[in-house]
Amino acid sequence: MLKKVMLAGTFAVAATTAYAGTTVQGTGSSFAYPLYKSWATEYYNATGNKVNYTATGSGTGIKAVSAREVDFGGSDKPLAPKTLKKKGLYQFPTAMGAIVMAYNVPGVDHLRLSEKAHEGIVLGSVKYWDNPLLKKENPNANLPHKPILFVHRSDKSGTTFAYTYYLSKMSKTWRKRFGAKKMVNWPMENRIGGKGNFGVTTAIKTNKYSIGYADYADAVHNGLKMAEIEAPSGEYIKPSLASFQEAAKYADLDPKKDFYANIAYPPKGYPIVTATFVLMPQEKPERSKEVVKFFDFGFKNGDDNATELGYVPLPADVKEKIRGYWKEKGLY
Repeated sequence: MLKKVMLAGTFAVAATTAYAGTTVQGTGSSFAYPLYKSWATEYYNATGNKVNYTATGSGTGIKAVSAREVDFGGSDKPLAPKTLKKKGLYQFPTAMGAIVMAYNVPGVDHLRLSEKAHEGIVLGSVKYWDNPLLKKENPNANLPHKPILFVHRSDKSGTTFAYTYYLSKMSKTWRKRFGAKKMVNWPMENRIGGKGNFGVTTAIKTNKYSIGYADYADAVHNGLKMAEIEAPSGEYIKPSLASFQEAAKYADLDPKKDFYANIAYPPKGYPIVTATFVLMPQEKPERSKEVVKFFDFGFKNGDDNATELGYVPLPADVKEKIRGYWKEKGLY
């Protein structure tokens, strides 16, 4: 019999019958949390082995695994090979997904967000919902003269890194002033922070006239409206599995570089996409083998779960590259 123990941003799979399985501890990316939670339940049902994962943000995930406090860290910001070597870590991707612009404007069910309007919102120059840049692409929407409340992550976040990486590609001004970071001193005056993706989506849901960035799975779970985003081609792209899959084709995930890659702002597909990664200590092969078993199980059995939650499963050839990487490290 399976019993789930749930806390905000935390999950554990606990037994009410006697299983002699192993327990793996992980922490980090809240972006990956819904997927790992789903996989952990299936993994426990099949093997009796437990995976406890806490959604603390990518910054904490990197810090915790670097300090050897957990068996693996989750991060949406990939680490460069030089950094991995310095920290003594292995790295591989687990899935791809999208960051959406979720919003709460009563009476506005379809919002188009041009690159100029998007840039203006994050730089603080577009302050009201009836700004001409927003009205131009939404002529039939009843956009009110209400201040735009921008919702952002309050913690060090791989989602923030992926989003600001996109902004740096989309906006020269953003790139020069801020660049891509896990934490940003946002320039707009009217803003609030939320911890984790679930904190951001909850804040959007409970604050009218707000807009913010969050992962697709959390936005769907909270029933939030999501803007269509202008792509580099000028086309407006709706968040959907098909548009995420199109964008994911441009990911260059190379095992020789420890899969280090940033894929936001692809030429086709949804413009704000990212992969999520796992980090493991190099000097603990027996513990890392248990981590590998869990994620290999997810790769073999969890694609349907990933798709249902709004992620893009890794292509079969990428999974084989990851298994080759594991074998090379003596973990598979």
